[in-house]
Amino acid sequence: MIEIKRLFDFPYYQLENSPLEKALGTKYHGTWETLSTQKYIDKANTISRGLLRLGVKPNDKIAVISSSNRTEWNIMDIGVLQLGAQNVPIYPTISEEDYEYVLNHSEAIYCFVSDSEVLEKVRSIQHNTQLKEVYSFDVIEGCKNWKEVLQLGADESNQNEVETLKGQVKPEDLATLIYTSGTTGRPKGVMLSHNNIVSNVLASASRVPFEFGTYTALSFLPVCHIFERMIMYLYQYYSVSIYFAESIEKISDNLKEVQPHVITAVPRLLEKVYDKIIAKGTALGGVKQKLFYWAVELGLQYEPYGANGWWYETKLNIARKIIFSKWKEGLGGNIELIVSGSAALQPRLARVFAAAEIPVMEGYGLTETSPVIAVNDQRNKGFKIGTVGKVIDKVEVKIAEDGEILTKGPNLMMGYYKDEEKTREAINGDGWFHTGDIGEIDGEGFLKITDRKKEMFKTSGGKYVAPQLIENTMKQSRFIEQIMVIGEGEKMPAAFIQPNFEFVQEWAKRKNLNIGSTNKEIITNQEVIDRIQEEVDFYNTKFGHWEKVKKFELTPDVWSIEGEHLTPTMKLKRRNIKALYENLYNKIYER
Repeated sequence: MIEIKRLFDFPYYQLENSPLEKALGTKYHGTWETLSTQKYIDKANTISRGLLRLGVKPNDKIAVISSSNRTEWNIMDIGVLQLGAQNVPIYPTISEEDYEYVLNHSEAIYCFVSDSEVLEKVRSIQHNTQLKEVYSFDVIEGCKNWKEVLQLGADESNQNEVETLKGQVKPEDLATLIYTSGTTGRPKGVMLSHNNIVSNVLASASRVPFEFGTYTALSFLPVCHIFERMIMYLYQYYSVSIYFAESIEKISDNLKEVQPHVITAVPRLLEKVYDKIIAKGTALGGVKQKLFYWAVELGLQYEPYGANGWWYETKLNIARKIIFSKWKEGLGGNIELIVSGSAALQPRLARVFAAAEIPVMEGYGLTETSPVIAVNDQRNKGFKIGTVGKVIDKVEVKIAEDGEILTKGPNLMMGYYKDEEKTREAINGDGWFHTGDIGEIDGEGFLKITDRKKEMFKTSGGKYVAPQLIENTMKQSRFIEQIMVIGEGEKMPAAFIQPNFEFVQEWAKRKNLNIGSTNKEIITNQEVIDRIQEEVDFYNTKFGHWEKVKKFELTPDVWSIEGEHLTPTMKLKRRNIKALYENLYNKIYER
């Protein structure tokens, strides 16, 4: 019986316990192609043999940069790890300068890229790195293809060497370097051991209601981030068939094709799904529209475990049959679970999706904690809206005097690569890791996150403001796509707002308003400004007078990763945004 101690043990465990005919699936040229568990392992071993023939040794670093999740990524991952080498996944969307920094800092000797766009970025800085060669998954003229490594490994005569190296890999050995997409400064290389991630997968496994070998998943969150990567190992543990979405744009089609039981998502994506559903409901006429809004209102009052009483549950059953069943169909028809992480989930979304029998289980963690610290679980009253669930087994959490969440456990990183000073800053002498998040544990043991310690600020009047709380509340408005609350050291809080341009244009059309066609025209239109002011006023009522957003300025840009407004995990790059809109900042505070 295989005991899972290292990351590459997962596919072998799957093979022994519940092998799949369709373990991994990727769409190539319009056709889904799948690999069985056995073929997955065979290809991983072939890659290991090929890498050995390229001279790869234990502790060598291999960079993998892919624009989308795909079968090749997983084969490379296992193939690299079996040799005692390390997989260094890199976000495809970071700048060329950051590519160069990460490749040099990690001392990567080979790089595998997905497509010509990523290749171009790597090629532009390759001469400044230690890379011996770059291989691509797609067939690209002038670039070596990863199949050349598979061909190198086709001869099985050095498989015994692979087996020897596998046997030498210990659970406490370094498995991967994950460079955090820090909102400030250079990325930090988080060192995670096999045991860090394995312990996290096994402790999280008891929180998901999977049956071995019966589920299908659609994966689309970047696997270079520890959240999706840990989930990928969890799927392999439970013998879940994993299909990889083609792109964010094609998720809707892929959901209908794959009909998954489970997906992972970030709150931003769920907000967009919800907005699209509401837009469709708004377009309905007469009785259908009334019924739609009746169901939504009912959903927004949802409480788990029948807490609203039998009459509410009776109405909810009717709403599920006539309205919410169609929401489920839109997600493929089989969806039973969405796991959400990376940022705070608006409680209204947790309510309405749970009412629609599409439960969203919110969790919490950081790259440094492999990542899960706590997660909700629908079973055994382990689900509480507005919290990130209960702390998982073997992980400890305590709240510091200033409200910061501290944690320790087998999931806690080995440290930051080549940076003992930052490691000491993050992990105190007693081994407690400072998360930088402010939170509390309630009487039932549920953890609640209230803000980022670094993001809280004081106004000149000495009052504390928690921007994330205000931003998440304001983003419930369909007029507001993104918002950043400002005001550190100023007399009042204010905000930069990126309108939801698509929705604003729809609204203007319904009202027969001419607001212009460009983003610049839209944000200077007085009727648009007045309408967004109404939204801000409405949500301001939920806050104390010192927290209310007193002024705002609209921005013409759509905030993006490429535009340096957002990190690859869709968090606000606050320092960048403030610098980008310095003129608006000065206008607000009358500089």
